[in-house]
Amino acid sequence: MAVAGGKKMKKLQERVPLRRTAWMLAEFVVLFLLLALLARRATERDGGAAWRVALVCEAWFTFLWLLNMNVKWNPVRFVTYPENLAERADELLAVDMFVTTADPVLEPPLVTVNTVLSLLAVDYPDAGEKLACYVSDDGCSPVTFYALREAARFARVWVPFCRRHGVAVRAPFRYFSSTPEFGPTDHKFSEDWTFMKSEYEKLVRRIEEADESTLLRQGGGEFADFIDVERRNHPAIIKILWDNSKSRIGEGFPHLIYVSREKNPRHHHHYKAGAMNVLTRVSAVMTNAPIMLNVDCDMFANNPQVVLHAMCLLLGFDDEIFSGFAQVPQKFYDGLKDDPFGNQLEVIFKKLGNGVAGLQGMFYAGTGCFHRRKVIYGMTPDSIGTGREGTTGSRSSKELQFKFGSSEELKESARNIISGNLTTEPIVDISSRIEVAKEVAACYYENGTRWGQEVGWVYGSMTEDTLTGQRIHSAGWRSTMLETEPLPFLGCTPTGGPACLTQFKRWATGFFEILISQNNPIIATIFKHLQFRQCLSYLSFYVWPVRGFVELCYSLLAPYCLLTNQSFLTKASEHGLNIPLALFLTYNTYTFMEYLECGLSARAWWNNHRMQRITSASAWLLAFLTVLLKTIGLSETVFEVTLKEKSTSDGNGNNDEVDPGRFTFDASPVFIPVTALAMLNIVAITIGAWRAVFRRTEDLRGGPGISEFMSCGWLVLCFLPFVRGLIGKGSYGIPWSVKLKAGLLVAMFLFFSKRD
Repeated sequence: MAVAGGKKMKKLQERVPLRRTAWMLAEFVVLFLLLALLARRATERDGGAAWRVALVCEAWFTFLWLLNMNVKWNPVRFVTYPENLAERADELLAVDMFVTTADPVLEPPLVTVNTVLSLLAVDYPDAGEKLACYVSDDGCSPVTFYALREAARFARVWVPFCRRHGVAVRAPFRYFSSTPEFGPTDHKFSEDWTFMKSEYEKLVRRIEEADESTLLRQGGGEFADFIDVERRNHPAIIKILWDNSKSRIGEGFPHLIYVSREKNPRHHHHYKAGAMNVLTRVSAVMTNAPIMLNVDCDMFANNPQVVLHAMCLLLGFDDEIFSGFAQVPQKFYDGLKDDPFGNQLEVIFKKLGNGVAGLQGMFYAGTGCFHRRKVIYGMTPDSIGTGREGTTGSRSSKELQFKFGSSEELKESARNIISGNLTTEPIVDISSRIEVAKEVAACYYENGTRWGQEVGWVYGSMTEDTLTGQRIHSAGWRSTMLETEPLPFLGCTPTGGPACLTQFKRWATGFFEILISQNNPIIATIFKHLQFRQCLSYLSFYVWPVRGFVELCYSLLAPYCLLTNQSFLTKASEHGLNIPLALFLTYNTYTFMEYLECGLSARAWWNNHRMQRITSASAWLLAFLTVLLKTIGLSETVFEVTLKEKSTSDGNGNNDEVDPGRFTFDASPVFIPVTALAMLNIVAITIGAWRAVFRRTEDLRGGPGISEFMSCGWLVLCFLPFVRGLIGKGSYGIPWSVKLKAGLLVAMFLFFSKRD
């Protein structure tokens, strides 16, 4: 409990350890069985090549289990008390809120609009002065700009309505998805609700009917900057859609600024990391809030007090080192029942997220995160609170220019942040800074500076969020995880095979880029301040692509043995079968109980187990190969935007699929490996069964046993969506181009197996 002026202050947050003794015992049982299996493998001298490959793979699985045990060992959760902020209202910090969008087709403007409206309506004292919302449009779309302009006009009635009636969910598409029950005394509320719903429906129609060519022809001077521009080649466009300081009726909601950074084919734009760094610089010269919140365009504020809860964590520690940033776990709305695509991440965030929170702190997940600006600027904890603030804050203009660039306004704002001079008067007329903002949004501005390295979001990985969070932890900062009731933010999760596997492939590609680069967390542990167990936690995710390759090797062993009349598993008649059988049952029971504890169904457990096998053999494997090809100079990684479902006034996603929970396919290479594995296991079972029935082998004693048949059968069950896709039609069927390529891989495997 903090003390100020001799008076005890009520606590703002509490760190609560979570007990898990029974889970720890179960994890040791699994570890013991893994070690016993390895010991049996190691003592077998004439097991053959398949046996030796199995030994290597199972050693890898044991290593992975140890990494996961480390993550889950000391879970904690943080409880926040925003009601206690009343006595510290003068300490509440200003917040710049960032929303990023990149493609008006894959990320419809209406999705972005709802996220922005939810942020403009959050509860915060002096919101008009202390909050500002910046929207980065990497698609440079006049339709997106038009949608945001219309949203700013709608916000003038929406925000007062939310505050007047205490609206709980302030994203309109969610709020109007149901009709409240009006009591006899709710006549005024009923009228207001009906009016607001009508206004929102008009807003939706205007946005959905907006046409780019019409806007450019008839939109007036506001759209002049969008004429004859190309998405990847245009000057910086910055427009103030709402300046609260010029409001004549005192609506009191945050500034709203549209930002489309300069693009030029001769300059690498560094994807989302580059966009975030531009937002950081633009906001620095316009509002320069010491706290920055960033959310994806589909992640709306579900709890109107989310900023107050974040302040409890940012202000609730005696030492800032414990709250370098506060990360909200990703949660999703309207998720499909039983998580058929395994991407709702509930168990990951509850089990692994709380575990990491008990170490050096939660990873930065790229959305729903509150950052201290000075931490993003590369400041270390030992330069704060050690009596050196004056020295740090008095850095020369030359030093600041080396790190932050040549803009005098940016250097001055950085000096104020670094020195902790938060009492500086805010810029009254932000419109006077548009030209300065365009200067720092130029594509050449970062040349010769430390942006993307020591300052801002880090370049060098498609998962710039995780890499940036690792850099912050490596500097010695800790982080916290923000969980509230109701949930702080909600987003939409991709559905269908192509979208969900694209998302996992992008994550895995970024992780592997970090793993094989100078940003490897092991190096940060040796030479910087990344704690050892935090390093292991990062590695448990970074090895996803390697895991995909190893699991592929292991999954090929059973069909290889059936095709070549060999064995890599203990037979039913031999001593030691109880070890792999007990391991299989114990591990699956352990994971099944995790899902039950998280309130999920048995079906959800199976769907996630199945999707982990599919993801490993497709997205993770392709990420592994992509980065290897990039490393040897034969390919380049490409940032792929995930399709966001379009929000509508009734709250439903615009989905033309008859069954949104059924796996869909396209001609993407990501489907080839799993299709080939499904084919191969069916062929192997058929050939192995034919041999067993007709005794078409001279020596069956060394051949496969029931274990190999069960392994192939288990994989066929896991790949059942692909088995159905082999005979499916339309988007539910695997395209012939994928079938032919997969068939060629199977034929090659059969040929080389026959040679062996």
